[in-house]
Amino acid sequence: MKIAVDAMGGDLAPQAIVEGVIQAASELPSEARIVLIGRETAIWDIFNQNNFTPTNVDVVHAEDVIEMGEHPTKALSQKPNSSIGIGFKLLKEKEVDIFCSAGNTGAMHVGALFSIKAIEGIIRPAIAGFVPQVDGSYSIMLDIGANADCKPEVLAQFGEIGSIFAQYTFQIDKPRVALMNIGEEEQKGSLTTQATYPLLKQNKRINFIGNIEGKDLFTNKADVIVTDGFTGNVLFKLGESFYEISKQRGFSDGFVDQTNYESIGGSSIIGVNGNVMIAHGISSPIAIKNMIGWAYKQVKSKAYLHIAQALN
Repeated sequence: MKIAVDAMGGDLAPQAIVEGVIQAASELPSEARIVLIGRETAIWDIFNQNNFTPTNVDVVHAEDVIEMGEHPTKALSQKPNSSIGIGFKLLKEKEVDIFCSAGNTGAMHVGALFSIKAIEGIIRPAIAGFVPQVDGSYSIMLDIGANADCKPEVLAQFGEIGSIFAQYTFQIDKPRVALMNIGEEEQKGSLTTQATYPLLKQNKRINFIGNIEGKDLFTNKADVIVTDGFTGNVLFKLGESFYEISKQRGFSDGFVDQTNYESIGGSSIIGVNGNVMIAHGISSPIAIKNMIGWAYKQVKSKAYLHIAQALN
């Protein structure tokens, strides 16, 4: 298994990314290797600073970098030799099994759509975030930012592809699928959520349990939480703020520690013909290390193949 990581993506790149790779390298199962993509000299300088000998890490040189503020489509076409461009080329050619980056989120999303492309039958791929639950487990919420506005049929499909992803990632036989709403009653919500509810309810391939509210986000009510990218992003980032606030106030709690973005380190793009993970722009070495651990699980799950099989 080859896990490709963009060394140049992120506010603290390449230092934090390479240090995270060094930490992950000692914990990865023997069947896995990391492919680190970026400016070779900079990567080796950090290896040497840390007295690291890369026995299970390969370095692929990429001269260009897509900066955070660049227009995704324009940057990808103008910088084919960027770390993101080369990462997607390797993924498309099946030289690597997953591509992970803390770089430009738009470029990662567009790169996935242009290279490995959406699975046939997918209306809109989504970014799925891992949401910690009070019992120590995780749910997934989609979308958390790729699609700010969603039609009912898009949300309904999120329920189905999210269910398959959760089934194979978390080893749950019949994941509970819920629609995020402003009330539990079927007729509650916006025109979009009201129209989405019956579509989810009618789908016999999923275990739809109805609406949940914001207060249910962390209480293990559902394994898959369906919402548009605007609402999902707001909820996800609100949840992530708990850790920083608790740290500032001087207390620690096991559940609150899980809301720290570093605990998972990345979010998956679901609905494309391959494995892609996006990390926070502010990713620290520990966040990168944890993302690589989840990347390994994602490759093992073969979730994208199961989604393609279900839709075609």
